[in-house]
Amino acid sequence: MKNQKIQHIGVFTSGGDSPGMNAALYGIAKAAAAQGIRVSGIRKGFE
Repeated sequence: MKNQKIQHIGVFTSGGDSPGMNAALYGIAKAAAAQGIRVSGIRKGFE
């Protein structure tokens, strides 16, 4: 995997409200967009 750029990441949470989660997800999306990385949310990721 040397010198390979990440192109796409998936993000899921365990569900439910928690303090700071919206800000954390926003930060992930913003940082990824700045690097040209696609972000996908994963529905029902633990099922």
